[in-house]
Amino acid sequence: MFVVSFFENRNLLLTQLLKRVPSEGEDLKIKGRKAKVSSVNSINEKNVQVQVVLETVNKNKLVLDNSKKKKK
Repeated sequence: MFVVSFFENRNLLLTQLLKRVPSEGEDLKIKGRKAKVSSVNSINEKNVQVQVVLETVNKNKLVLDNSKKKKK
């Protein structure tokens, strides 16, 4: 079992106790967001730090269609 700490830049996102350490380039979901592993640093036999890059979220999904409104 390994203690895996997930970091984005220098911010700690999550710490988990895992049986398998994620590899570089692997796709993950952390707190409901998609992430990609950029690097894996082994601190000692049990502690591992994983650097991830989170996908950006597009919040402007609402598109208004004004063509069907009645004109007064």
